[in-house]
Amino acid sequence: MSESALLGFLQWIDLIGVVFNAVLGAVIGRAARLDVVGLAVLAIMSGLGGGMIRDVLLQSGPPIAITDWRYITATLAGAAVVMVVRVEGRWWDRIYPPIDALALGTWAAAGSLKTLEAGFGVLPALMLGTITAVGGGFVRDIVLRRIPGVLGGNTLYATAALAASIVAVGFWHVDLTAIGSVVATVFGAALVLLAKWRRLSLPVGEDAITIGEAVARGLAKSRRRTVRPKADDEEAA
Repeated sequence: MSESALLGFLQWIDLIGVVFNAVLGAVIGRAARLDVVGLAVLAIMSGLGGGMIRDVLLQSGPPIAITDWRYITATLAGAAVVMVVRVEGRWWDRIYPPIDALALGTWAAAGSLKTLEAGFGVLPALMLGTITAVGGGFVRDIVLRRIPGVLGGNTLYATAALAASIVAVGFWHVDLTAIGSVVATVFGAALVLLAKWRRLSLPVGEDAITIGEAVARGLAKSRRRTVRPKADDEEAA
């Protein structure tokens, strides 16, 4: 498969991910009892928010969501589906996770590679790759006045986006951009699905400890180990 064919294939995965995340945004909007306009707005934010944030920060021209009619059409189609059909049940629970995982991997790869092609370094590429993947859901949750899911309390998502971005950047530096996009997409998607299957998450709230607390606990344990032998010697004497 040629490089142009691979990139075209990834763009179609990107568009499918836009549709499904737009559907998710509209489903959440319906649960929040929003009207038709509210559903459409949440669908656009959920499906296109991350890419638009990336393009605005890069200042390399109008966001692709504006210049390519397929993207806004995809989000509106997703919203229309929710307005007509009640999207829920086992079939939705089965097809949404893999599509969402593939979309995350694709968006992370696309965001990081576009940043590198714009002349920025590795760290901005990793940051914007992650933002591209999770920015839409972040904005959607902020609009609904709730803590964004990517900030914690869920299985790994932003971490998977960062990992996919790292893979894409690594392949870009060895001039294997197209292959790197595929590998990053698959790697990010696999990590998301693995996290959902094994319920992997980062420590949150009371479960998280600082480095200082960890060191203090280690020192306390070592002190208890050194004190006990002395007590035993005194009893023997």
